Amino acid sequence: MPKPADAVASTAASRTPALTDDLSFLLARANAISLAAGNAALAEHGLKARSYSVLLLTTDDARPSQREIAEFLRLDPSQVVSLVDDLQSRGLVERRTDPADRRANVVVATDAGRRLAAAARETARSAEEHVHGQLTREERQRLTELLRVLAFPER
Repeated sequence: MPKPADAVASTAASRTPALTDDLSFLLARANAISLAAGNAALAEHGLKARSYSVLLLTTDDARPSQREIAEFLRLDPSQVVSLVDDLQSRGLVERRTDPADRRANVVVATDAGRRLAAAARETARSAEEHVHGQLTREERQRLTELLRVLAFPER
């Protein structure tokens, strides 16, 4: 009978302290676990973490260009084009001429996109609570603050 995945991970962790003490590995593993849970939860809305992120970025007054979205999410611009194309084909976002530069486009959520983003945000928060449930609220807030420093060092 095969061992459950948690038992295998626990055994591997006890045998490889050099790896389990490595901050980059821990961040990558925690990210993979969080992404898997988020993608599973967002599936009910027809979204994955990347398309959800793009959609959220388009729901406020920032009106980002595709290039700005790519830079913020650290994605290749071609990936963002594909994500925006998909969201646009579903009627969730629109490309509009940038009033500040008529040669450029900005991406703006439609009313349907805003409604879906709000519903998906609740689903994503619920999944996040489940994944990070072993941390106290204060620990989650502190972890968020620390990750924000790493993710946005220029602030």
